[in-house]
Amino acid sequence: MRPIDLEQLAKFDTPTVCNVIELFDVRPRNSGYMNAEIRACFPQLPPMVGYATTATFRSMSPPPQGKAYGGLNEQLKALPELPGPAVMVFQDIDQPTVAATFGEVMCTMYKAYGSAGLITSGAGRDLDQVQALNYPVFTSGTICSHGYCHLPDVNVAVTVGGISITPGMLLHGDCNGVTTVPLEIADEIPDACTELMRCEQYILDYCRQGNVTPDGLAAARAECDAGIRKLASQISRGERPH
Repeated sequence: MRPIDLEQLAKFDTPTVCNVIELFDVRPRNSGYMNAEIRACFPQLPPMVGYATTATFRSMSPPPQGKAYGGLNEQLKALPELPGPAVMVFQDIDQPTVAATFGEVMCTMYKAYGSAGLITSGAGRDLDQVQALNYPVFTSGTICSHGYCHLPDVNVAVTVGGISITPGMLLHGDCNGVTTVPLEIADEIPDACTELMRCEQYILDYCRQGNVTPDGLAAARAECDAGIRKLASQISRGERPH
């Protein structure tokens, strides 16, 4: 397995990455990605790619030690152990969500530590200021206050967007949503994305040239499908797309 080139992964949108993961047949097609509860706050930003560092979040009542943002230092100390930039992943365990998981100060701090972005099953705030940071954040909503915010548990399995996220998982997210990327195939995904997009271009080019007919469209689709079948066959044989 080659080293995982996160910059190459970030060149492709998340739906294309999901399509390619399906071709490797390493998981069911209806698993591994977050549901519609998790939305990009700044959909205009390029794809976010990084490794999960996880925490639970609570703001309904004061932490046992009585200190706001309790657990933060433990979280930050674990970041150097990741193989690349961190994606901060929070499960808000208050039901319903009481206050914002993050704001301008936290996101500024995380970005200074090299974080690639943040995902929370709860809410965010200071969105104008965070947007100015060009720091991708994904939430289920916004709330103006941080309440009694603290992190009861750090570096544990969390549930966000309907899936389990464990520390070190590779994540890819953009305006379309967030998916996990299986580490065992991550280095092969960029080449496969390029080839898949080349196949899809047959249909796009035909539709854009005008004078579309059922027979012509069927021919373009057949050419696309043949290319994708060839790509899937290469993948199944362990060959790199080219």
